[in-house]
Amino acid sequence: MITIYLKQYNKIIRNADVDLFEDLGYDDILWIDMISPSIKEQKAVENFMEISLQTKQQVEEIESTSKYSETENAIISNSNFFVPTGDSFVVEPVSFIISNEGVLVSVRNAEFRTFREAEKRLQMNYRSYSTGYHIFISLLEVRIDFDADLVEMVSKQVSSLSKDINSEDSIDKQVIHRINALQESTMLLRENIFDRQRVLSGILRSERFPNDIYPRLQLMIKDVNSLINHADFSFQRLDYIQDAALGLINIEQNEIVKIFSVAAVVFMPATLIASIYGMNFNTIPELDWVVTLSNGTVIPAGYILAITLMIFCSGLTIWYFKFKKWL
Repeated sequence: MITIYLKQYNKIIRNADVDLFEDLGYDDILWIDMISPSIKEQKAVENFMEISLQTKQQVEEIESTSKYSETENAIISNSNFFVPTGDSFVVEPVSFIISNEGVLVSVRNAEFRTFREAEKRLQMNYRSYSTGYHIFISLLEVRIDFDADLVEMVSKQVSSLSKDINSEDSIDKQVIHRINALQESTMLLRENIFDRQRVLSGILRSERFPNDIYPRLQLMIKDVNSLINHADFSFQRLDYIQDAALGLINIEQNEIVKIFSVAAVVFMPATLIASIYGMNFNTIPELDWVVTLSNGTVIPAGYILAITLMIFCSGLTIWYFKFKKWL
């Protein structure tokens, strides 16, 4: 799909007919926006602009020259944008090309809120967007604002997670998964904010942009730097939360091991006594100990003595553990 923004009758007109290129010149077009363009649309734009659109592999490269570069005929910039997917988001690259005549060409494979917001600003105040350079800077401004919203969203999720951990006595797998998901989201945010920083640095070194844009760039650089610091703080806080969660897990595991250890020690004397009297030797004297009551009832005194001794040793062990405050 292609959308052509035309400068006509002191306003901006949207059109999607590629045949218009045959009757228009550079002065008539402000912005050409393409979403998953067809081969016919790509060829039409390339022939009109006398440029070659970038391939998907070129757009996804991470080298500095792939993020921002200038040629004799155009400025080429690639930047990553976020697509929300429930509680998380995925990254989609977008390619920008600005011709020497000030026509902006954007190529993307998904719909972004950034572009919708930039289009609204263009329609509301078209006089402030006289060239494709101004449209490009406006897109970056809107994207940085949305990046700030995402950083704040992640920060709130980190705070909520911290409160949940502090209010719980035990940690389950779900908490660890939440920490890992937030760490991944924060890393993606940091990477893409760095991406924005590299693009802005390239623009600041350029001499092709209109002079009224550079003061805006200085403010954008400050905003990006503050977002990087905020994202770094969230990442460090997640590290602290992860350490706290792992500490709680270790404490919980130690408590479980402690219970089994105490149980083993408590029953150890009783097991020893039972093992001694469980030996098959006829010479064990306690086997023949009996008590005969007046009514003729015979009670095995050895058996009762062994049971009593086992109970006494176990009770003594429990008392000793409590005395030492190990229980």
